[in-house]
Amino acid sequence: MDCIANRRDTLVLQYNLPIMRFAILTVIFSIFALFLITNSVIAEDDVVEDESNLIIDVILPIALAFIMFSLGIGLTVEDFSIIIKEPKVFAIGIANQMIILPIVAFAIASGLGLSAELSVGLMILACSPGGVTSNILTKLAKGDTALSVSYTAIVSVATVVTLPLIVGFSMDYFMGESAPDIDVLTLGITMFLLTTVPVVIGMSVRHYSNEAADRIDKGVSMVAAGLFVIIVLAAIATEWDTLMDNIGALGPAIILLSTFMLGIGYKSAEFLELNAKRATTVSIESGIQNASVGITVGGLILAAPDGGLSTLSLPSGVYGVLMYIVVAPFIYWRIAQSDK
Repeated sequence: MDCIANRRDTLVLQYNLPIMRFAILTVIFSIFALFLITNSVIAEDDVVEDESNLIIDVILPIALAFIMFSLGIGLTVEDFSIIIKEPKVFAIGIANQMIILPIVAFAIASGLGLSAELSVGLMILACSPGGVTSNILTKLAKGDTALSVSYTAIVSVATVVTLPLIVGFSMDYFMGESAPDIDVLTLGITMFLLTTVPVVIGMSVRHYSNEAADRIDKGVSMVAAGLFVIIVLAAIATEWDTLMDNIGALGPAIILLSTFMLGIGYKSAEFLELNAKRATTVSIESGIQNASVGITVGGLILAAPDGGLSTLSLPSGVYGVLMYIVVAPFIYWRIAQSDK
């Protein structure tokens, strides 16, 4: 009887899996079709729309949605329980990412005299949540991977509120009258559609069919990683001239931001007497952001006149490459310390 029951469950799963995949894709593309049809692109300037803006208006949002879906499929409701179970651990990680990081980014942008658009781009990056990358790097550094996932889940949701507010302030401060008009509420709704909805869909798949989520998790993660690489390379390639003109200031700004936040994250965790494993996690979550979010949001706020990616996206694109160079010595140090 058990064999018959198991075979029946297997057949039901095999039957439902294609339907589930189709339903997921339908929901995602329906959301973004509605998003595009209702003209929810944030910038309200007079940039002329043309076919070349397909990258900013369609490809980037859908790619980001898929990346966030790949994050959600590895999450459960339990990953949010740190808020109640360990408020001290939760508080230090959130404070570093949502308060200290934007302050440090603001100080660096002002101190190094970045151009107005690059300064705003750096602030967009600082407001972006962590992503799957930070979870992987935490695992490599022998940190607390479960804690890393919890931070990523919580910040990804909170960003819906914090990113529009901080970016709106940054645009007014750095760009002044030349800043495009943006609707903070619309930007918040856009962030909700781009990040929270795909995460919830992924979590729903995990909740209702853990077996199905396990089956597609690896493939989804591989596609998401590929999309991340493409987005970063596209941001750099399409704005190569701007990058070369600003690399003298932009490179040091990115390196300083990552280095400072890795250090602040680790020391703040030590100050609260967290163990080395958790301090490693707080450090990486404080210093590693989701570059694909920054690139996409920058393009949505201010599209380039030639149809390429916005200058606002460039700091996130450069960060997507340089962050590995900055974090590699830290990971090596933590591995060496763990092996002692």
